Amino acid sequence: MKLVVIGSIVLLAILHHDFWWWDAKEPLVFGFIPIGLAWHSFISIAAGVIGLVAVTCCWPKHLDEDDGPSPVHAGEER
Repeated sequence: MKLVVIGSIVLLAILHHDFWWWDAKEPLVFGFIPIGLAWHSFISIAAGVIGLVAVTCCWPKHLDEDDGPSPVHAGEER
């Protein structure tokens, strides 16, 4: 799964540079959004979804384990 997430991030980084729609004002998506702006909106939403998948599926499990009270909090209990 890690390789899928890394590959997706690299693909989004490549697709982010949309030189093919750089100067395009037409067609309008939904009748009012220029195609370049719609493309970047799609890239932003896809980046959020990939970030969610990365955190959900690829987060190291040992970081969520509780090791007991930290030294800073142990001193506050007095």
